[in-house]
Amino acid sequence: MKKIWTTLLVSAACLSVALGQQDPMFTKYMFNSLVFNPGYAGSRDHMSIGLLHRTQWYEINGAPQTQSFTLHTPLRNERVAVGLSIVNDKIGPTNTLGGNLIYAYRIPMGAGKLSFGLQAGIEQYRADWSKLNIEKPDEAFDGQENRILPNFGAGIYYYSKHFYIGASSPFLVEYDLRDSATTGIYARQARHYYFMTGVVIPVQGDFILFKPSLLIKNVGLFSSRSALQSFKDIGAPTEFDIDLSLLFYESLWVGASFRSAIEAFTDKSSSFDSADIWISYVMENGLRVGAAYDYPLSKLSNVTSGAFEVMIGYEFNFKTKKAATPRYF
Repeated sequence: MKKIWTTLLVSAACLSVALGQQDPMFTKYMFNSLVFNPGYAGSRDHMSIGLLHRTQWYEINGAPQTQSFTLHTPLRNERVAVGLSIVNDKIGPTNTLGGNLIYAYRIPMGAGKLSFGLQAGIEQYRADWSKLNIEKPDEAFDGQENRILPNFGAGIYYYSKHFYIGASSPFLVEYDLRDSATTGIYARQARHYYFMTGVVIPVQGDFILFKPSLLIKNVGLFSSRSALQSFKDIGAPTEFDIDLSLLFYESLWVGASFRSAIEAFTDKSSSFDSADIWISYVMENGLRVGAAYDYPLSKLSNVTSGAFEVMIGYEFNFKTKKAATPRYF
């Protein structure tokens, strides 16, 4: 158990040359898409607030815990939308707290809108390596880190009533996180890329709707152009989430998803990540509640039962008394 935890912690928290996914993982990503894509701001055509908590591998001490808060709304000039996202991510001895202000400009296009989003914000990265229980002391884990990291990101998002597609990179600036390290292996905050798409298919009018969606996450897409030789070959897999859900009477969402890496189909050393189920309910007053559970499909199932998420949000449907258009994503 100790060896398993040490491997997990070093892989997730230290993030050396063989980088993994650094940005927080969410099963209910469709309810906090603003965290990944600033172009999503204002897409619900009214003010929307969401708060989500995720506990991953909850039986393991020091495993990831993440909270996100999002708020976004269109302005009087309906082509302009603004938003705010705050994410707190804790993994073992490391903690990252960041916030972003978001601006999006939306252009009517056909049956939908094309949105261009920008965000700017700041993160506080902290690490206390003395909290690690290392069997063999290593100078790479001496001392503490406390850094302030300004950053900015961009995204594009097209959506209509029954379809959406988008691409983004929420943090474009890459940082070395271990400036004081004296070894050749150190942590680096790598640029992440996201691609998302989904459709809504009526099964029985608007009473029962089927929604398949896809999210792809990549690290180091252009790492070969890095000025640092150590980071020209980032070893992170390209991860994808496939989600299938049903919406009943525009109130009850029930869904199931599968998360893995593309490399898991071609590399025998890789494995599938998780199978997930989730549920969400939107009340008539605009309150939204939901929960999700991930069951691990990798060897982690030997030491943990998985991960869970809980979510609460509120939809300010200012246009409800007019010709309202429900938003399904």
